[in-house]
Amino acid sequence: MTSGLASADADLTTASDASPVAGAGLFLMTNTGDTGGTERQFAVMAEALSQGPFRLETGCLQRRGSFFDNLPEIQEFPLAGSFASWRAQRSRLALARHLRRKKIAIAHSFDFYTNLMLLPTARLAGIPVVIGSMRQLGDRLSPSQIRALAWVLRWFPDRVVCNSRAAAARLVDLRVPARKPIVIPNALPDECFRMPAPALQRTANTLRVGLVARMNERVKNHPALLRAAAVLLKEFPEMEVVLAGDGQLRPELEMLASDLGIAGNVRFLGERRDIPAVLASLDIGVLVSLSESMPNAILEAMAAGLPVVSTRVGGSPEVVRQGETGFLVDSGNDAQLVEALRTLLQSESLRKQFGGQGREVARAQYGIGSIRKQYEDLYSETLLVKRGVAAGNSPVRAESVR
Repeated sequence: MTSGLASADADLTTASDASPVAGAGLFLMTNTGDTGGTERQFAVMAEALSQGPFRLETGCLQRRGSFFDNLPEIQEFPLAGSFASWRAQRSRLALARHLRRKKIAIAHSFDFYTNLMLLPTARLAGIPVVIGSMRQLGDRLSPSQIRALAWVLRWFPDRVVCNSRAAAARLVDLRVPARKPIVIPNALPDECFRMPAPALQRTANTLRVGLVARMNERVKNHPALLRAAAVLLKEFPEMEVVLAGDGQLRPELEMLASDLGIAGNVRFLGERRDIPAVLASLDIGVLVSLSESMPNAILEAMAAGLPVVSTRVGGSPEVVRQGETGFLVDSGNDAQLVEALRTLLQSESLRKQFGGQGREVARAQYGIGSIRKQYEDLYSETLLVKRGVAAGNSPVRAESVR
């Protein structure tokens, strides 16, 4: 069945060519700058969009986290723990005044909490274009949070950016009008395609399988990789598992590695800011999550020229081309995970083939230049329609939901 879902394509007029939008105020808002996929995408897109035709302003709910290092002017509008608090009400008023004072034409929220904060505030403040985001599948939200999110996204934004078709389909399931979701995937900055020196010294006989993920959510499912490694190390005793990321689950994972008898073959790197160099140390990139919308870990591994193995969840099948750039396995099926890793560990030529093809796909479909253009097209088209300049001239083509 055909819906109003849209996917931004890169073969049409760029926003920078559309003079009516030059200098229009664009406000991007996120929760925090803590380590995470959404936070990284906010920082990447803020930097990219600052070089375009729009006059960029940024805001957050909590001014903390390393992803704000390059955004010193970001404005904070704190909730003080609750949307019902007096502090939150004052922040809403301050946010509305800020948007009007800065003459913002387009307001775009990037995550769950800023959807709830920015979208109603911007609409009531009279901002011409209001855009929300859906960067998860909603299965990690409570029923009350899902109801609140669905209500806000139904009534307040003009469009909702979804980073995968899976996320867009979830919105339609939640009765968000099908004309609102638009699929724009996560962006890979240029640094992801550079080939830095490996962070870990390479040795001739060692094969490294790596996972980049925070250790504060069980949904990342690190134990599945450790269990698979315990099986594979019997055949590949020189194999190493590299885990980049940190969080409160790390002691539990270290204990599991010890209980499985593989602690000597598992490297816990902790929080890293040199992910391209970490990836340059690996032979295979892995994602074993129970839920993902658009997996940055797989995108970055592909950009680094690695073959990938991913669970078949959310938007992962949109990224991984089965048998071409890597393997997809069913979530919770340890035997499939072991077999996919075994196949790649056994064949250097297959690793190189998958890695090379994955790098080409990553550059063509997820490079920052292409994604920035899709955002600029969305902002420009929506603003021009609101101004009555280009109604019916959308640069975004409709896509089917399956």
